[in-house]
Amino acid sequence: MNSVINVLGISGSLRKHSLNTAALRAAIELAPADMRIELAEIGDIPLYNEDIREQGYPSQVQRLREQVRTADAILFATPEYNYSIPGVLKNALDWVSRPPEPPFAGKPGAIIGVSPGVTGTARGQYQLRQIGVALDLRFLNRPEVMIGNSGARFDADGNLTDASTREHLQKMLLALRSAVLAIR
Repeated sequence: MNSVINVLGISGSLRKHSLNTAALRAAIELAPADMRIELAEIGDIPLYNEDIREQGYPSQVQRLREQVRTADAILFATPEYNYSIPGVLKNALDWVSRPPEPPFAGKPGAIIGVSPGVTGTARGQYQLRQIGVALDLRFLNRPEVMIGNSGARFDADGNLTDASTREHLQKMLLALRSAVLAIR
């Protein structure tokens, strides 16, 4: 049995200097010693079209499906756009969730989100939790990591500098680790 816990990090932001992607980089740094977090690329995935899917998955989608399939858990970092998740993230989820053998089924998952506002992507995270029901993801209930007031928590280079936020993120990673170990 593999003792390393492989987590796939998926950011819903395509921005070069995205603080949501920066939060995933912080998670990589704060992960327990037996956890590896790989970041997925979703910006090159075409818009979902069932006609295309019926002819076969595009290579970008096949790559993401394989990453999800081989991961022990999924860690999402999502901004909040109009009280929901970004279209690019929804598009990637729609592609990956299609048959045969939807790879999200039964996997532990966790959600983090960063915003300049005080709610820290709460509404977007709740929308992603609803989508997770359809995907059969096993999202952690606690701790929730909603990083609001991002200007006070990250430095100009995108490093998560707030000690209490770093500690909270680390607690989430330990809970995700426990969720994986419980099903192994």
